Amino acid sequence: MVAQRILEPGSKLAAARSFRPETAASTLASQLGLPESVGEDRLHEAMDWLLERQPRIERALAERHLGEGSPVLYDLTSTWTYSRKCRLARRGYSRDGRRGLPQIEFGLLCDGEGRPVAVEAFPGNAADPSAAASQVGKLRDRFGLERVVFVGDRGMAAQARVREDLEPNGLDWIFALRAPAIRALAEDGALQPSLFDERDMAEIECPERFPGERLVVCRNPLLAEERARKRRELVAATAAELAAVRRAVRRGTRPLRDADKIRRRADRVLDKRKMRKHFETGIGEGSFSWRRRKESIAAEAALDGFHVIRTNVPKERMGAAEAVLACRSLGRAGRAFRTMKASDLEVRPIHRRLERRVRAHLLICMLAQRVEMHMRKALAPLLFDDEDGPVRESPVAKAERSAKARRKAAAKRARSGEAVHDFRGLLRHLGTLTMNRIEPSGPDKRGFDLPSSPTPIQDRALLLLNAKIAGR
Repeated sequence: MVAQRILEPGSKLAAARSFRPETAASTLASQLGLPESVGEDRLHEAMDWLLERQPRIERALAERHLGEGSPVLYDLTSTWTYSRKCRLARRGYSRDGRRGLPQIEFGLLCDGEGRPVAVEAFPGNAADPSAAASQVGKLRDRFGLERVVFVGDRGMAAQARVREDLEPNGLDWIFALRAPAIRALAEDGALQPSLFDERDMAEIECPERFPGERLVVCRNPLLAEERARKRRELVAATAAELAAVRRAVRRGTRPLRDADKIRRRADRVLDKRKMRKHFETGIGEGSFSWRRRKESIAAEAALDGFHVIRTNVPKERMGAAEAVLACRSLGRAGRAFRTMKASDLEVRPIHRRLERRVRAHLLICMLAQRVEMHMRKALAPLLFDDEDGPVRESPVAKAERSAKARRKAAAKRARSGEAVHDFRGLLRHLGTLTMNRIEPSGPDKRGFDLPSSPTPIQDRALLLLNAKIAGR
């Protein structure tokens, strides 16, 4: 809420002499019983206080959202830091594209709905599997869960990691296979693309490569079309640049003759779009040739739209469709990352120097993310958000907005007739509420606070949030 100071003077002259506007001052401090100015040391003390209670907070969240046999989503990301003295700051693979800066990695542990339950920071050069190992211990030791389904991305699906960290701890798990593993299944004959002309999902077995595990193969025709289109564009763009290299070698004026220079230039072209596997080149002194590897392109095209889910959960406890949906729900953890990074939560960049302050910063951002998710759910009738959730024709198909959400977006109004907003816009509108300070002039007249009257939209939002304006 914004605070304003309004004078009710006895005369215009008194107003001119005594009016001192104090607009855009937050009332948060007064409502929390804090002094108007809180120093940096006090804020750091509060961060340290919160970090000490992180295990208790996460345990309470786990008791609320995780249960025996429930899916647990885990994903890892990174963010850059300007502090080179923090012990967690390391150079590593930057998911933000900020090369040259040290970074810090952090992982989110979420429930099946994508609600964050725990967060942990790692050095910036940590690998996905090693980070996942600590989360396994957290599930058992801190949260006391004996049986959960650990859902991780392709980077955590290494066979050694499964055997060393997950199976000894008795955890069930679901991963998606990487593209090379899918190609190996096709080459072995375990995966036959022709079987999916009439269906989009089937279970297969490959005891030689994955003994005692279930493999669920899915094919999405829309994804297949998109990958085919993208490959055509990448192959065409790479071919055009290779043709430019050949023209540079054959030109009459100052031709490119040195074989090493030709090779470096060709390598830059092939690596630019990761198309080396689809082209064959011939390089010599003053000569350069290239051709498309049609057999490689055809082999990759045959697997367009395919993905394979790998799990050790028995069929009687989880069907194939449930396993696919559980793996696809990992995208909800990714959305939590995007919200923390791209919204007002400002998880990045990290300016903290001390390791404990970095961990406290991430914990605060995680808790803020939970608050935003709660607010979005409560305010859904006033937002463009899909209140009923996305719908799918099958577990493999792309999730689509519900008919109700499409109608709401087209009309820009809810079923009740109220205008709908985006989340940030609604927050900005709520931010126009003010607490007005009335200070009458003259002796023995005390000032008092008077909150502004909310608009109908603000009134409705406060009702949905089960909140009220202080002083009303």
